[in-house]
Amino acid sequence: MIADRLHFTGVEEADRLLVEDPFALLIGFALDQRVPVPKAFMGPWVLRERLGSLSPAVVAGADLEPIFRQIPAIHRFPAMMAKQVNALAVHVVSVYDGDAAAVWTRASTSDELRENIDGLPGYGKMKVKALGSVLFKRFDVALAEPLVPWHPTLGDVDSAEALANYQASKKANKALWEA
Repeated sequence: MIADRLHFTGVEEADRLLVEDPFALLIGFALDQRVPVPKAFMGPWVLRERLGSLSPAVVAGADLEPIFRQIPAIHRFPAMMAKQVNALAVHVVSVYDGDAAAVWTRASTSDELRENIDGLPGYGKMKVKALGSVLFKRFDVALAEPLVPWHPTLGDVDSAEALANYQASKKANKALWEA
């Protein structure tokens, strides 16, 4: 069963956007570095509110830095993350014709899915695991099952309490999980 929302922000509209708009989900994962999970995954909702669209083509063509810097800033590092989200949008437009879900819907094997995710600008091994886990556990993408690591990920978060538990365990175990 596909989730009706992801419990990543504590704001129902923002949590639903992550399920309803695949590009919002990809942006959230791109922003999920050096900020708390709720801040990262609020980014797509705030960006849509400020830009008026989350269409990858619109995002690719926009000057994102002023939007990211607007107070409150979308991310702790607004200039760097504006460039990162722009690169992600350009990639989705050029490789997937603007269809962010094609990152997983066009994959025919788990290895291809891993390569697709790993090929996204700003994504590395931890994001492959985390997005793979969310795709398998919250979106029923069967090809993502081999990407799910042995340790807890955002794919295990199904409530505000689960998010708090995940964040506490991540802080305590991050070095072990990245190994």
